[in-house]
Amino acid sequence: MVEQRTYEVRTYGCQMNVHDSERLTGLLEDAGYAPFRPAPDGEPAEHPDVVVFNTCAVRENADNRLYGNLGHLAPVKAKKPGMQIAVGGCLAQKDRSTIVEKAPWVDVVFGTHNIGSLPALLDRARAQEEAQVEILESLEVFPSTLPTKRESAYAAWVSISVGCNNTCTFCIVPSLRGKEKDRRPGDVLAEIRALVAEGVSEVTLLGQNVNSYGVEFGDRQAFSKLLRACGEVDGLERVRFTSPHPAEFTDDVIEAMAETPTVMPQLHMPLQSGSDRMLKAMRRSYRQSKFLGIIERVRAAMPEAAITTDIIVGFPGETEEDFEQTLEVVRQARFSGAFTFIYSPRPGTPAATMEEQVPRDVVQARYDRLTGLVNEIAWEENQRLVGRTVDLLVAEGEGRKDAATHRLSGRGPDNRLVHFTPPADTPRPGDVVTVEISYAAPHHLVADTVLGVRRTRSGDAWEARTADPAPASVGLGMPAVGVPAPLPDAPACR
Repeated sequence: MVEQRTYEVRTYGCQMNVHDSERLTGLLEDAGYAPFRPAPDGEPAEHPDVVVFNTCAVRENADNRLYGNLGHLAPVKAKKPGMQIAVGGCLAQKDRSTIVEKAPWVDVVFGTHNIGSLPALLDRARAQEEAQVEILESLEVFPSTLPTKRESAYAAWVSISVGCNNTCTFCIVPSLRGKEKDRRPGDVLAEIRALVAEGVSEVTLLGQNVNSYGVEFGDRQAFSKLLRACGEVDGLERVRFTSPHPAEFTDDVIEAMAETPTVMPQLHMPLQSGSDRMLKAMRRSYRQSKFLGIIERVRAAMPEAAITTDIIVGFPGETEEDFEQTLEVVRQARFSGAFTFIYSPRPGTPAATMEEQVPRDVVQARYDRLTGLVNEIAWEENQRLVGRTVDLLVAEGEGRKDAATHRLSGRGPDNRLVHFTPPADTPRPGDVVTVEISYAAPHHLVADTVLGVRRTRSGDAWEARTADPAPASVGLGMPAVGVPAPLPDAPACR
């Protein structure tokens, strides 16, 4: 009997990459590979037969991180006959054959448009004993048709579009993911219904720009209609989405959010800068007043909505006055959290060759001031919730531990993270607990009192998955069972 080859997928970057990795693991298991299990402590270290890097190209250190990891694997591969290394994702789409020139021990390089080719490319590289590089320029098969092994039994990503039609001067994503392509609403809803049938209770709709969904097939209100249609799916309890673009955020979406109970009162909307001058230089087609106007209307419709954002510090030409305008928007918007980034030039983007690159020490000082303000406001907003009753979807993992307490974790409707002291009837991941918030920190809340536990079909699905792991399912939206993990808390490439 031939021993089953094992695999490991290492994912970097945004939710899109996490979702793509679910497809890659599904493809590999459908092709007969098995998940790699590390050796127990005290036993000799082992390594998988196939290591797949699903890369990101957004940050400056992405290249160094990849080649550093590839360098560490070179001596491992030399000692393990038959081991293969594959590199995919945005950095692979960008660097192409450069990867095998810099790291000739890599066996396969594939792009963002042909993740479905991975098993065949691995077979071909093994048979021909030479590296296989296959990069397509445009999407041929929508990834949702591929086999999938989802990370979670109770929460799922659902892609509604791929690619982006914007031309932000700092962003390399459109050149790597291509122009926007939208799935038909019926296909999206069919996937969601299939997920719910398998026990999923929360879905997050994914797109580089979700609120431009439908433009490709001529319906500018398609996204708000999709949100309302999700609200009619029996058994689906929570709907989230990421990320919208402020330039195309319309009132029909706000109305759909407010009027559809299963759409959660949470919004992640990238600001990038509060300065109109910087927004123009970034080629972001909105201005400060429009951004703040959207937030005002969202809060008028959903007073308890938690709003998070992305902010770039040190974009070329940013002055102290520009930065102060960003701080002022943060003060007015009162974000519950923000992903803050120091600008890093990416080759191939217009911003990389702009003059007036801001000195690093100046950028660092501004970054520290920004994160201090964001944390201060987030803490104040969290403190307002002390004493409130909140329903949490229990997350995978053990939560926080210290000498005196053992806590589990969950997410409220507004997506805030809450650590809670479990009752005697310990809830399972996917179950819902009702808690009273007793303490607030800048990045999480604590609940010492659990008022109730509701065992759910999602908890049943998690329990079944952990009791009897099975290979990935094949076909539209059919989640496989495997080792679940919590949804990552990371921004999309916006």
